[in-house]
Amino acid sequence: MYNLWYKNAVIYCLDVDAFMDADGDGVGDFQGLTDRLDHIEALGCDTIWLLPFYPSPDRDNGYDITDYYGVDPRLGNLGHFVEFAQAAKDRGLKIMVDLVVNHTSIDHPWFQMSRAGHPKYRDWYVWADEEPADAEKGIIFPGVQESTWTFDRKRQAYYFHRFYKHQADLNVANPEVREEIERIVGFWLQLGVSGFRVDAVPFIIEDLAGPDDGLSPYGYLGQIRRFLSWRRAEAILLAEANIPMEKAGDYFGNDDRLNLVFNFPLNQRLFLALARREATPVRDFLAALPTIPETAQWATFLRNHDEIDLGRLEDEERAEVFAAFGPEKSMQIYDRGIRRRLAAMLGGDERRIAMAFSLMLSLPGTPVIWYGDELGMGDNLALPERNAVRTPMQWSAKRSGGFSTARPEDCVRVPVSEGPFGYAHVNADAQRIDPTSLFSTVQRLIRARRSCPEIGWSPPEVLDVDGAAIIGLRYSWRGNTLITLHNLSDAPQTVEMTALIEGCEVRPVLRAGIDLDRSRDGLTLRLDAYGYEWLRLEPPAEGS
Repeated sequence: MYNLWYKNAVIYCLDVDAFMDADGDGVGDFQGLTDRLDHIEALGCDTIWLLPFYPSPDRDNGYDITDYYGVDPRLGNLGHFVEFAQAAKDRGLKIMVDLVVNHTSIDHPWFQMSRAGHPKYRDWYVWADEEPADAEKGIIFPGVQESTWTFDRKRQAYYFHRFYKHQADLNVANPEVREEIERIVGFWLQLGVSGFRVDAVPFIIEDLAGPDDGLSPYGYLGQIRRFLSWRRAEAILLAEANIPMEKAGDYFGNDDRLNLVFNFPLNQRLFLALARREATPVRDFLAALPTIPETAQWATFLRNHDEIDLGRLEDEERAEVFAAFGPEKSMQIYDRGIRRRLAAMLGGDERRIAMAFSLMLSLPGTPVIWYGDELGMGDNLALPERNAVRTPMQWSAKRSGGFSTARPEDCVRVPVSEGPFGYAHVNADAQRIDPTSLFSTVQRLIRARRSCPEIGWSPPEVLDVDGAAIIGLRYSWRGNTLITLHNLSDAPQTVEMTALIEGCEVRPVLRAGIDLDRSRDGLTLRLDAYGYEWLRLEPPAEGS
């Protein structure tokens, strides 16, 4: 049997350059991250996902890579990475890294040799002698990106780039490219990595419809999985793939392709529900969730390092979410998303933020947390595009938020210093010693999630409860039953529990703003505004 550690994991995602600066140059580094592992451990997360830290011109937050086998010199070197990996291992923390193989930077030596016609690298990228007629089709960044093809004067041909023009797409249909991808995977596995978040999976496989070796697009996912399993049985693949639910089987396969896939459609329905303060969007989505292999898993999240992508909502629905959480044009991006942090969108209301965390942690799948959200960090909309949510971690009320001894204006991105989300008001030092802080609340929520493996192992039953604002879920696994209830509204709600508990004893796992009223006629639960409750159902004690 596989080591299925990811079924009950809680993943903490961070950007090394924005987490902690140890040498005072204004850029976070591996030494700083290693020094701050206690924060992640104390929070209760057991897995760290690192955004790209490889050598890069850094035109796209490190996703434009020039060397897959190194560390950006600003962040340290391979020795510093190994020291970090050992320190994480000593604390029982697993490491995941980004596998970005849909494209490279145009500064990568492979691309430079390809454009020069080098016999080995000539076909490592996607080239065309003439600009395709559909060059504007499939643009990922409307308003920023003009085309998916750019003319290269040296090669006198057009190269394809699904994303920015400085990110040329690798030709994954070329067997030599696929061999190199396996070499990259094997290298980082050897350095202690336990998994990969695979960037842009649908675009990696889009050109594999007819390679000469007969490899199918989804079959390639199985090929990577097999290689991974041969090298390290416990290692996993987590896919960035914003897919409709009917495609789930293609990506998970029969327990032979991807281990986890981010549930982007659920995230979109979640924000629609939060905007409406009404449960139906999430209830209906979960009720129709497809069956996936027992060893497969969705990954759930509130925020990540990109925009909140609302592209799968109807136009009217998207307008509702924009109105609630991103009403100003500067808060919106790419005609489909919001570039704000969670706490700012929820108005800094810690009751509502905590409820959102509790709900996310209770949804089916493996939860992923974006660094700083556990503190209620805000955003800096003065920064371009998605950098608004990638500001330095706020450790203390000191200059630059304790992230660096450098001046704020000399930091990799300007820290949030003004307003209610400034580091003088929102920082880790103050919250760690305050049992009522958001950090302490999220800490308790994560502890509860890790004590409830039912959520990771069983499909949810959507409960039929009165009240349009209540999301009720039941999980049953190996004789254990868990019920979670969340009030999305700003008004108290009551839930009739008698039929739900079916004569069982009720043991609270955690609670926030609830009262239990047991009478001769049954049990009624009262949830305060943005209240939530996790309950275990146990057989009645003997003699009761």
